[in-house]
Amino acid sequence: MLFLKIFILFLLSTTLYSYPNYSTAIKEKKIYPMGKKIYASRCRQIDVNHYSSYESLLKDIDEKSLCKKLNPKHLEALSLYLWDLQRSDVQEKHYGKLIVSHEDKCPVCGMFLYKYPTWISKIQYNNKSYFFDGIKDLFKYYFEHQKNIQEILVQDYYTQKTLEARESYFVIGSDVYGPMGNEFIAFETLKSAEKFMVDHKGKKILKFDEITEDTVYDLDD
Repeated sequence: MLFLKIFILFLLSTTLYSYPNYSTAIKEKKIYPMGKKIYASRCRQIDVNHYSSYESLLKDIDEKSLCKKLNPKHLEALSLYLWDLQRSDVQEKHYGKLIVSHEDKCPVCGMFLYKYPTWISKIQYNNKSYFFDGIKDLFKYYFEHQKNIQEILVQDYYTQKTLEARESYFVIGSDVYGPMGNEFIAFETLKSAEKFMVDHKGKKILKFDEITEDTVYDLDD
């Protein structure tokens, strides 16, 4: 009986935070306009680009009081408006190649960056940028300096395309090592990450907001 109650609660929670399947016509005529109105009148500014999934966005709005209290219908309309429309510019944005000079050093470990071009990553703040010799060192810096960040950029392992880290997938525990040993290996798509997992004995695929400070330092063990 207790197991059944727990299962029902789990089912309700996963349903609440899952992406709903409405037709495009319904979303454009009813849901998006409602969400836009709610966002303008009842919410403080929300950085949608911080979230790697619709579910995590909706959950934060619901649990962290990012808006005045909303009923489930309004909460869903707001989340869909933000996720589907406010992220569109980011999804289409193209980032340039990450280039460093012979003098640039990683602020975490002090290594010269030009020696490791395929591993370079970057945090862009409002008025300054920092480059790193791997994503692991980037995360070490990130967890100590999270304010005023504009972009967090990494490179896709297969294509070397520059990606926004908050929209990327990361494999850990593989047999591919970076300049600082065990590394986060970045990918633009889940399919690429899964292929790498099979080819290189990866242990787990993570999205940006699933990575904790403990995850980062565990890679040093």
